[in-house]
Amino acid sequence: MPTSTSRWVLATILLTLAPAAAQAQVFVVGEKTATADIKTDFTPTKVPLPDESLSERGRRELVRNLEAEQGFAHRALPLGAGLTLHANGNLSPGPEQYKEMIYKKGQAAAPGDRVMITSLQFKGDRIIFDLNGGPYAKHRYLSHIQLNDNNVVADPGETPTGARITLVFEGGVPEISAPEIKSLLEPLIDFAVKTTDEAYADTLPAPLKESIAAHEILVGMNRRMVLAALGPPESKVREQPSPEANGSHYEEWIYGHVPKTVKFVRFVDDRVTLIKIAAMDKPMEIHDKNEMAGYTIAPLTREIALGDDKPGDPEQASRRAPPTLLKPGEGSPTNANGRVLFPDENKHSNPASSTQAVPESATTPPPASGPTP
Repeated sequence: MPTSTSRWVLATILLTLAPAAAQAQVFVVGEKTATADIKTDFTPTKVPLPDESLSERGRRELVRNLEAEQGFAHRALPLGAGLTLHANGNLSPGPEQYKEMIYKKGQAAAPGDRVMITSLQFKGDRIIFDLNGGPYAKHRYLSHIQLNDNNVVADPGETPTGARITLVFEGGVPEISAPEIKSLLEPLIDFAVKTTDEAYADTLPAPLKESIAAHEILVGMNRRMVLAALGPPESKVREQPSPEANGSHYEEWIYGHVPKTVKFVRFVDDRVTLIKIAAMDKPMEIHDKNEMAGYTIAPLTREIALGDDKPGDPEQASRRAPPTLLKPGEGSPTNANGRVLFPDENKHSNPASSTQAVPESATTPPPASGPTP
């Protein structure tokens, strides 16, 4: 209970601040005002889904092609977990609960913000996507455990700012591809952002651009074109057919797996020289002739930048000259002939000694001291 002295001090403070409080204006922002601009319009997708269940290979393909993939938020995404999107169905929670979630938890991303898939989890009939690090801090449980007064995991002290989307499939996760997953997430995230390979394909002639758009490869393409058409291969094989140590090498990219169609793409240097297509119950299809319709690819060149180089500038020429021990303006000896000349020690003390012959007696050592026989 406050004492009489404390009540007197509190009353004095209130009377002192009363004029300022009477002139102040207080704005209270309610939930409806804060969430008035949040859009909750939703249109279900219509993506045909296969009937086969997701295989282990398909799961690895989804992780390889979707993890670290970037897109842009189509709507405000709330912090934390709680968004559940049914494949070709509705989004939960509903519009009002969606706004309430954003009002209470905050936004992980505003409309148009870039988001990245940082983690995928497969659980029964659903795939769980963590965006921008997910809704939970790393090692959030282990950071509270100590052994001998030492933390098992150091607490980084970071506040999670990511979101989580759970994509639910009726009857289990099917054998679905990464582009189909992106189409199902279209109401929330827009992945239709051109990659560097897609931007490169737009610079090519129309026939090549159409082939890449149809995911077809041609003999004569380079690695960048093949990546734009089919993406990274499932496996690579590097061989050296010739027995010589410095013989030519080739690299083969393998796409697909049995029982589906398998494509073997062989590269020599940076060009496709051979394509083998193996399909079930069909003979091997081999392409070994150039199919680029006369289009030639400029060879790879490397250019070393020299800055503001001026070949006729004597000052820059002196800087490019090899290092020397000569003084500025001093010429090299005429009898050097590219050899290193050591300085003459007597030249500085007695210049004449360097040009006059030394008598032989001067170089003969004195006789040793001792008794004369």
